[in-house]
Amino acid sequence: MPYVDRQNRICGFLDIEENENSGKFLRRYFILDTKEGSLVWYMDNPQNLPKGAEHVGSLKLSYISKVSDATKLRPKAEFCFVINAGMRKFYLQANDQQDLVEWVNVLNNATKITVPKSGDGQPSAEMPQEVLGSMKQISYKTEIIGGVPIITATQEQGDGGQNGADRGGLRKAHSQLPYFLGRGVQDQALIKAGYCVKQGALMKNWKRRYFLLEENALSYFKSDLEREPLRVIPLKEVHKVQECKQSDLMQRDNLFEVVTSSRTFYIQSDSPEEMHSWIKAISGAIVAQRGPGRSAASRVKCDSEILTFPK
Repeated sequence: MPYVDRQNRICGFLDIEENENSGKFLRRYFILDTKEGSLVWYMDNPQNLPKGAEHVGSLKLSYISKVSDATKLRPKAEFCFVINAGMRKFYLQANDQQDLVEWVNVLNNATKITVPKSGDGQPSAEMPQEVLGSMKQISYKTEIIGGVPIITATQEQGDGGQNGADRGGLRKAHSQLPYFLGRGVQDQALIKAGYCVKQGALMKNWKRRYFLLEENALSYFKSDLEREPLRVIPLKEVHKVQECKQSDLMQRDNLFEVVTSSRTFYIQSDSPEEMHSWIKAISGAIVAQRGPGRSAASRVKCDSEILTFPK
């Protein structure tokens, strides 16, 4: 879902058909900067790229004439919308229907265009800036009722959430089991899977890794195609899972930490709701593993997204 970063820009991952009419969509990180009057996209979140890395595409907002749902124009491209800019049409794919609606709304709002009413029952409404500002803080869902967006907090599920960094053509809603590619059936029950960015232990550099949360451990791999994990973190060793309090100091959005006796793992998600989803999923798995006897001794602070466990 689009969210507001620390520089008050609207950001998020989308797939874009960079070569017109090629039918090939590439995963890119988009930044909508209304102050600069531009929409730019990068290979990845610039926070994860070398300092000074250039964007791979850009579009002046003044060139945009209309942004609209394109699922009928591109029936084979799921959750597709189109940006009309002069003689060029940019086709993009969102993560799900809600993501599509929100991106169409924020882009039209940024270009001062009224969202056209669709004849096929697709909801349309402008996204208030105060709603976008709340995306950074909480997980939520949007329902369009009578043309008005109603924002409500969502209940995160332990098995929910699609990371969306590399979907491999498979798209699922956030409430469904996460996709999980290139692997056989696991011995343990899969709770959540997806790409995040992790800080290294020695070099303190940030690299994208594929994470798997199972009933007894959190593992991460070089990619979703690898079979051997780079590391396995037993859940019995985890003492605390929480949103990172040093995110401003570390200049990282959507950052959370997994604290063990030997190390604190700093992990960055692609969106605020993915961060909250991982915190809930890991916390829930730990409580389930330790059983009602020990989990009763746990102290849960839902309002600050902290779950502390007895050693």
